[in-house]
Amino acid sequence: MNNNNNAFLYKDISSLKGVGSKLRFYLKKKNIEKIKDLLFDFPYEVTDRSKITDLDKLEIGKLANVRVKVYKYNFPRVRNLPNKVICTDEKNKINIIFFNSNEFYVRKLLPINKDVLISGKVSFYKNNYQITNPTYVKLFENRDEILKVFPKYSLTDGLGEKRYRKIINATLKNIKGNDDWYSDEFLKKNSFNKIRETFENLHSPQRRLDIHSNDQRRIAYDEIFSNLLMLFKARKIIKVKRNNIKKISNKLIDKIILNFPYKLTNGQKRILKELENDIASKFRMFRIIQGDVGSGKTIIAFLLAAKIFHSKYQVAYMAPTEILANQQYENALKTFSNTGITIEKLSSKTDNKKRIIKDLSDGKINLIIGTHSLFQKKIKFKKLGLVIIDEQHKFGVKQRLLLAKKGGNDCDVLLMSATPIPRTMMMSSYGDMDVSKLTEKPQDRKKIITLIKPEKKINEIIPLLKKQIQLNNQIYWVCPLIEESKKLKFSSATEKFKYIKKIFPNQVGLIHGNLNEKEKKIVIDNFINKKIKILVSTTVIEVGIDIPNANTIIIEDANKFGLSQLHQLRGRVGRGKNESMCILLYKQNLSENAKKRLRILKSTNDGFVIAEEDLKLRGHGDLLGYQQSGLKSFKYADPIHHKDLFSLAEDEIKKCKPDNILEFKNLLKLYDKVEIVTDVV
Repeated sequence: MNNNNNAFLYKDISSLKGVGSKLRFYLKKKNIEKIKDLLFDFPYEVTDRSKITDLDKLEIGKLANVRVKVYKYNFPRVRNLPNKVICTDEKNKINIIFFNSNEFYVRKLLPINKDVLISGKVSFYKNNYQITNPTYVKLFENRDEILKVFPKYSLTDGLGEKRYRKIINATLKNIKGNDDWYSDEFLKKNSFNKIRETFENLHSPQRRLDIHSNDQRRIAYDEIFSNLLMLFKARKIIKVKRNNIKKISNKLIDKIILNFPYKLTNGQKRILKELENDIASKFRMFRIIQGDVGSGKTIIAFLLAAKIFHSKYQVAYMAPTEILANQQYENALKTFSNTGITIEKLSSKTDNKKRIIKDLSDGKINLIIGTHSLFQKKIKFKKLGLVIIDEQHKFGVKQRLLLAKKGGNDCDVLLMSATPIPRTMMMSSYGDMDVSKLTEKPQDRKKIITLIKPEKKINEIIPLLKKQIQLNNQIYWVCPLIEESKKLKFSSATEKFKYIKKIFPNQVGLIHGNLNEKEKKIVIDNFINKKIKILVSTTVIEVGIDIPNANTIIIEDANKFGLSQLHQLRGRVGRGKNESMCILLYKQNLSENAKKRLRILKSTNDGFVIAEEDLKLRGHGDLLGYQQSGLKSFKYADPIHHKDLFSLAEDEIKKCKPDNILEFKNLLKLYDKVEIVTDVV
């Protein structure tokens, strides 16, 4: 596709003929802002208007085409009443109803005694079939304009089908040229059409909508390959040569290990060695530790930091939330106690911000822990040597690039994630990074027992909670919503808080996303200090909260969560030395798919196994519940149905050279990938 010939595709939607401010407003509600966005708004099914139905065979609520003769008008003189046209096929009658219409318009549309074809939804009123405000009305001699199969699009209020299809067709007609970013040989080998033909076919009602069709596969491959190209380019930007190779020291390690509650696992030792090799290499480190919940990723990060402090390098630790930043600050103080390492916390809520910012620029602070506010322009480091980002899936590729750029050529970047990603998607998610996988958990961690119970047996759980509180243990109780919802029949945290507080007075706290950071901190601190024994919460506790004394978690409406999210929530317990339990509550009438998913969670504590199984069950549309966890899923590519395309894209990327990326500029532009890289360079 020649970029010059098709520059119009990247223009604002308002530059398209017939699109004014009002229509632009409705299109924006569908996230259509550029003309090219129309190309990717594929129909989700077809409307078959190719057949004519006799009046005695009409079905209420169904679309139908009827061939009738216009018999009689009924134009009421009372304001706001609809106009009615009585039509017949000689045996039966049907009323055609028009609201908000004038007499002249109706007479012109349906002339008396003329044979017409009318298309619309059939209803029944006062013993008569009727069609209200028909979609199409044509003289029967012009029936070919109606008797078609039409593509059906997902539309918002204010967008009519006919008008929207007209805009789509205008866009398709304006695609010029028949060139492509792939060679003819590659297209032929993989049974792909050229891009122009692909778009035309995907909007054509004659084509069966099928995820396995050549055209669907072509679009899926484009999405996968463009994503990998972006990561390939990002890697070249990030993995630059150092100015100075770091000197590693183990002087602090022995002191720090004395503060650890357990010995390092073999997996932790292996990954620490990988990180040391990265730091000692000529190229800057950009690595992710992908570890299951509770596998001990943070300890590895702190040990790595300890190895470079003696060279006067500073370390920045970024967490996605204030709660997690506070938690890791407390962990760091314990880990580095009696070592002389200066540790500070910085966030939007920090009181002595000016002093901390000055100390950072003067090099007086060794380790700074905070949220994304760490990387504001005004914050300067004297000698930043390592950036650690916790729960990296909350940050996109562009943020990763900006972060690496801020650190300079001698600043290494370590990311950590407890969201397991199946092998199919690994390259397309982390292609700009080296990956270390941590599955082994500390030896003294107890296995979490998972139970599945119907919600109606909730009273059976209360004695169990009383026993745990008597044993001085603590409990999480998780609900999907903050407030009661009339539309969604899910449990709310506020209602559950009131219910549990009656049973356990003065022992229950409530936390959710609508609380400000100060309010959240008070509740969490009360839980940490055992002032409250039960913490009722939404999924705000999903990531990072580490309270070893909490050994029980109850999750309501468990079938409404993604499996990986349930696994993350379950990972809030099992962090101490006591046996831990996760109770999954569900409402009645579970689907077979929902039952399978809960059984998978009960059968294993391995997040990587859960991720693979969840992917198989969920498939297209909601990969692993990533939309819930924050990790963006593909829109057109499906890791199960298009598994071979992920492998093909990986193979093609390996053949790429840095300069080759310019050959695919149009592809990157079409999928909004160019800006992510060029904005940062």
